[in-house]
Amino acid sequence: MTRFIFVTGGVVSSIGKGISTASLGRLLRSRGFRVTMQKLDPYINVDADTMNPYQHGEAFVTDDGAVTDLDLGHYERFVDISLTKHASVTTGSVYRTVIEKERRGDYLGGTVQMIPHVTDEIKKRVREAALGENGEPDYDVVIAEVGGTVGDIEAMPFLEAIRQFRKDAGPENVMYIHVTLIPYVGPWSEVKTKPTQHSVIKMREIGIQPDVLICRTRLPISDEIKKKISLFCDVMPEAVIEAQDVDTIYEAPLMFENEGLADLVVKRLGLACSQPDLTEWSAIVDRLKNPTHEVGVAVVGKYIENGDAYISITEALKHAAAANDTRLHLRWIDSEEMEQISPEEALAGMDAVLVCPGFGARGVEGKIATARYARECGLPFLGICYGMQMAVVEFARHMLGLTDAHSTEVRPDTSHPVIHILPDQHNITNIGATMRLGAHKCLLVTGSLAEKLYGAPWVYERHRHRYELNNDYREQLIRHGMLCSGLSPDYRLVEIVEIPAHPYFIATQFHPEFRSRPNRAHPLFQGLLAAALEHKNAHQIKDIAKRNGTKTHSSRNMLNVEEAGAGLE
Repeated sequence: MTRFIFVTGGVVSSIGKGISTASLGRLLRSRGFRVTMQKLDPYINVDADTMNPYQHGEAFVTDDGAVTDLDLGHYERFVDISLTKHASVTTGSVYRTVIEKERRGDYLGGTVQMIPHVTDEIKKRVREAALGENGEPDYDVVIAEVGGTVGDIEAMPFLEAIRQFRKDAGPENVMYIHVTLIPYVGPWSEVKTKPTQHSVIKMREIGIQPDVLICRTRLPISDEIKKKISLFCDVMPEAVIEAQDVDTIYEAPLMFENEGLADLVVKRLGLACSQPDLTEWSAIVDRLKNPTHEVGVAVVGKYIENGDAYISITEALKHAAAANDTRLHLRWIDSEEMEQISPEEALAGMDAVLVCPGFGARGVEGKIATARYARECGLPFLGICYGMQMAVVEFARHMLGLTDAHSTEVRPDTSHPVIHILPDQHNITNIGATMRLGAHKCLLVTGSLAEKLYGAPWVYERHRHRYELNNDYREQLIRHGMLCSGLSPDYRLVEIVEIPAHPYFIATQFHPEFRSRPNRAHPLFQGLLAAALEHKNAHQIKDIAKRNGTKTHSSRNMLNVEEAGAGLE
């Protein structure tokens, strides 16, 4: 019998529900339970595909092409699972389904209402999350996070649905966890429990009594305060879980384990008791907090004011840093600013650079300038999606001599459209969920850097884009030293480009960051950090040699363009 855990939030938004939910998933999976996750998002958008990163942060893409809330990225990274479209439920998608049923006459002329029609559709999707590919229950536990904050009008249908769910599935199979805030006010940092009390009162007005309270706090909570919260919120004292701020989000599962959260859940839901295996996770946290080396990596993008806009890239870099036993110093650079200042100044002291995805014309010349500097100066470079496209534009301009080269997304009238729209995208009018989405197979050229990094002849990676490298320019690019090292199985689409004569210059049309895990750093990010370490060490050796008046030679073995290109034949 599948058990269901619903996680809600109160007092303020961005309180940490996603990390708390992901952490609980990790702890239950570490005990051997089959766990899946789900996000119930109150916004009326059908999915996150058209949402501005400044407002909503990153749009995360699953293997099956769902464009979702960024919390699904945390779920995948913490629990080490690959989620599907069933893991993302929005108000917009629910309403669309209900309206389509009404138009077909599925409700037999009945008046379509919030209860039971909308709430029934929500509950149906929660139950579907527990099913495997064969349509049968396949998970021990489903953990569903309700987005927003209790009291928000948008979240009411979801809260009503999860209230009903306890009656439908049986109280012994359903559990409610409420994440709340314990603020400290005044000159003496006086602790205040009243916001938590009012948040729980609001939940109880809806008909939901939380079983567990996760209390976000920057200072330890005393036993006296826990007893007070227990009394006024009607939960057991041991169910008041302290969630103190931590140095890295990957420390959160260890903190919750020490607080007894998972044991509480196992006991409450009648699951088989077992000891967790957190050895690997503890080692990851230790490497993140106590690394041996350190490097600086510049990240160039157009949405850097919102840290959530590139959250998967940030986390993938952290995973790679842990794999390389390295402390990561990130320098965020606005691609528009790169158009105003010299790359030498902006990238001074950096050991590698990553150019982020994006859309539109704003800041593209800054990305192009970054790619040129990295290529000419031997700075390790990773370009992702739009970052790859701008690297190709730069190479075409300065190595092929096509000064007008550009993407038709930015310059529809360019005489050299080295990047152009996918053929099957020409007649599309709706922009939501119409790009090339989800995991697609990519063949790797024999002997290429990509093949060496992956250690495999082919891979599956996740996509979200409309534009691709124009095949009319492929041969010219190859002749001038840019290798198309990753191709679609029909050889029609270029997925990866690299420069074999460069210490580390590789760019992808797909989004490798979506597949990175703390315990399995993505090969392209891991390679970037390894190259950054080598770049830093080489410069230190050169500095010493310069002071001593001697010469040095690079130890890296470079791939020959002709050798790597032979895999295309």
